[in-house]
Amino acid sequence: MSGTDVQASEYTVPEGVLGLKGPVEKPAPGTLPLRGDLAHIALAGTHLAAHYVIPHIRTVGAQGVEVMENTRDDSPVITRFEPGTRIEVLDVAGDWIWGCLGPDGPSGYMKASCLAD
Repeated sequence: MSGTDVQASEYTVPEGVLGLKGPVEKPAPGTLPLRGDLAHIALAGTHLAAHYVIPHIRTVGAQGVEVMENTRDDSPVITRFEPGTRIEVLDVAGDWIWGCLGPDGPSGYMKASCLAD
């Protein structure tokens, strides 16, 4: 995937009361940036999570990166982000980051060392 079509976005906390109006189907792994413990701020009001995160925009380094389903080296690969792709980082845990291209995904785990900046 190329980052040339990804636009930098300003995300803000939605105003008013947030709530779900009924059941929401759980998305497949690697699609929406949604986990049980946190989600992209743009999903507030449509998907339930314990915490919502305003992402930090970063850039994939010269080697590109495989986006994985979880934080194991033998994890299934969801997609690949090419060098220079701008991504939205939502969580950092040790050597891994969890991020996405935007609120519509794809999302997954990447080695933190893949970032150029």
